[in-house]
Amino acid sequence: MRKTIITPENRSAVSTEQEWLDLIKIARAEITSEDPSYPIESALNPFEGSGWRASKPGSQTIRLFFDEPLQIRLIHLMFLEKQHQRVQEFVLRWSQDDGRSYREIVRQQYNFSPPDTFREDESYSVNLAGVTVLELSIVPDIRGGDILASLAGLRLA
Repeated sequence: MRKTIITPENRSAVSTEQEWLDLIKIARAEITSEDPSYPIESALNPFEGSGWRASKPGSQTIRLFFDEPLQIRLIHLMFLEKQHQRVQEFVLRWSQDDGRSYREIVRQQYNFSPPDTFREDESYSVNLAGVTVLELSIVPDIRGGDILASLAGLRLA
């Protein structure tokens, strides 16, 4: 067992950001639609953009095809909605065979009620080996309507 005692001084120097994968460099994205002002790259690098948003209402899908199969231990999703009260549903799935078959990781619904409830952060500890594709399907409002799907951030470690 290797151990390190951390003091308050060196604990703050350790950056958890080093764990996150650079999705821009290691993946190719497929998306059902995209507002040019809110490209998918903005959600994959959440510290440098305004996130992704669809260009048309209704269900949307984002697929990330990885250059090499990945081991994924942590998935973090962030959604923001500051304008519309709605119930969003998303499904996160993964594939080991370049998208020929998928396994569901999570299916979740969330209520947005701005201005009080406008942000949803979801973190999932997983142990996925050989991941070739990660798929996120978003139904922006399960009641229908003209709401645009959006994703503020997606990070993997």
